Amino acid sequence: MAENILLIENNKEHATALQFYLERSGIVVSIGTTTEEMVSKIATKEFEILLVNPFINGSSVCPIVKELKLANPLVQVIIFCFKQHLNQAMDEIGTYAIHFLEIPINSKALDLAITRARKYIANARRIAVYSGRLADLEHDRTLYHQLFNEVPCYISIQNQDMRLIGGNSLFQKDFGNEIGEYCYQIYKHRTSPCPTCPVIKTFADGKSHSTEEVVTSLSGQQYHVLTQTAPIFNDDGDITQVMEIATDITQIRQLQGHLSSLGLMLGSMSHGVKGMLTALDGGIYQMASGLEKNDPERIKKAFDIIKQMADRIKKMVLEILYYAKSRELQYKTVDVVNLVRTVITTVANLARKNHVTIETDIPEYLGEMDIDANWLQAALVNLSENAVEACIYDKDKNKKYRVEFRLWEDDDNRVCISIKDNGMGMDQDTYERMFTLFFTSKGSQGTGLGLFIANHVIKQHGGYIKVKSSLGEGTYFEITIPRKKPEESIAPFGKLIEKESTY
Repeated sequence: MAENILLIENNKEHATALQFYLERSGIVVSIGTTTEEMVSKIATKEFEILLVNPFINGSSVCPIVKELKLANPLVQVIIFCFKQHLNQAMDEIGTYAIHFLEIPINSKALDLAITRARKYIANARRIAVYSGRLADLEHDRTLYHQLFNEVPCYISIQNQDMRLIGGNSLFQKDFGNEIGEYCYQIYKHRTSPCPTCPVIKTFADGKSHSTEEVVTSLSGQQYHVLTQTAPIFNDDGDITQVMEIATDITQIRQLQGHLSSLGLMLGSMSHGVKGMLTALDGGIYQMASGLEKNDPERIKKAFDIIKQMADRIKKMVLEILYYAKSRELQYKTVDVVNLVRTVITTVANLARKNHVTIETDIPEYLGEMDIDANWLQAALVNLSENAVEACIYDKDKNKKYRVEFRLWEDDDNRVCISIKDNGMGMDQDTYERMFTLFFTSKGSQGTGLGLFIANHVIKQHGGYIKVKSSLGEGTYFEITIPRKKPEESIAPFGKLIEKESTY
């Protein structure tokens, strides 16, 4: 078995990630970053495999690699480079290399290349058998890899640069098998480390840490996972890597008791209800004072407060009833255009008071559809209010805020409604959790039920929501709903969301 690899790569972080990955298989890896290091180290005849990026320092060193191979026939050459340089490397080096890999390097392709190099060297030296002790070690290593790969959890290994240097089979299946990429890019599609990253904490104090996260797979599927970290030490007692084990608890979260959830919901709302009742009392007091003093202006202000609080209490009660009763939809035939115009009229006053312009692209007539008008209208109003409030909360004095409504029919005779704002947009955490029960970004003014119920009302109608959002630039909701009632009854609180992020 080849034991020594010379790795030539001028990107030190990438080289270190590859080194850690290979050393986990018992291979000794030496790193060089220049052509001079490559030539001098190969001359020592200590290395049996040359793993090299021939386009270091901005130019091709393919001829030098070819000369080294001619001078050292036993050395097996594996080339890795970016896709745009791959054809050039193949043309200049040809059969003097046994494998060509594309950056980012696929772990399986790298394993196959190393295995192939080992076979070439083994045949050349006619190694018949290993010693009994080495065979036992190899057996133990094989057993370790088998156990590592078959564990029914996501297991990844990360170095101090937060780069992935390995993952088990389940992790590779759902999140890919690219070596050297940042974990927060693969797991969360972020551009920077997570604020509460347990891996960073483990590197800092050498202790195990745990968090609960929502992660997104290659297919776009979201999972609730419980993560646990463990440090990996070298012979000197230093932490060189951290293993992160993530257990999928999505079903557990989905199967939480309905009554337990309802109790949590009511508890979380108590502060908001108390605040609304206090404001309502204040409005009633001002109304009574205005009537006593015959003050029309005070009466008007008091009426506005009372109406606003009454509307908020009504909305909260309806959300509680919908969630608590898990009701079936009551279908009837309605005019599509009238439904959408009613939604726009409902939020127009809120937009006008806060200097948010409403723009519409709605046809004169688009036929009828079978829906539960009350609940679908409530869902669309919730999405629309969120769009207006995203503009209100942004508070950029130099920006002219607007919410755009568009209505059309797709090729499958389904009704499509889009709501687009240029408000504050969503960060990655909000984007990942916006349809999650009890999640709100509005503090005490939000119940954490609005978007959750809106999504499920649309899902019950056999429809779905597409979402695009960019922080500081706005959010785009696109709702697609069939005109006819679904043939099969769809229970509430399932999951049917399509989301596309611009992160």
